[in-house]
Amino acid sequence: MLRLLRQIIRIGVATEKPPQVDPAPPGEAGRIHEELLAILGRALAIRQVDAGSCNGCELEIHALGNPYYNIEGLGIRFVASPRHADLLLVTGPVSRHMEEALRRTYEATPEPKLVVAVGDCGCDGGIFGEDNPATCGRVANVIPVDLTVPGCPPAPLEILQGVLAAVRRGVAG
Repeated sequence: MLRLLRQIIRIGVATEKPPQVDPAPPGEAGRIHEELLAILGRALAIRQVDAGSCNGCELEIHALGNPYYNIEGLGIRFVASPRHADLLLVTGPVSRHMEEALRRTYEATPEPKLVVAVGDCGCDGGIFGEDNPATCGRVANVIPVDLTVPGCPPAPLEILQGVLAAVRRGVAG
């Protein structure tokens, strides 16, 4: 024990100081956050619905909650109930089993309803196509879609830009 204490005194603090953290998200993400909150004047509540995806898009959506994007810290949050949502974020081709659930989720969302389809599968059916007997194809085949964010999967920043574009359209329309 004494030997360990001598070694600690001799070496000193072996770690470096933690880096200074910028409270605002970097670059484009920070600008998008500021514009969203300027348009809404309040928090944005998003209900994310996986209608039958491979979960690639969900991984990118979950990245929005990490410290780099930190959307929760700036008033943009995901909610569990469509009754509390301002916007639906839907991923995947709509499987036959999720068709009714997606319609009910859409109907339970209060007006004005905004819907963003994320990923190639949500936008146009992706690799599953429109004529697959297991799916209904793209999200727009089941509920009205305000904006699509293509990509397989789209990057978190692209998803955030799509949310901003949908909010702009919703306020203007």
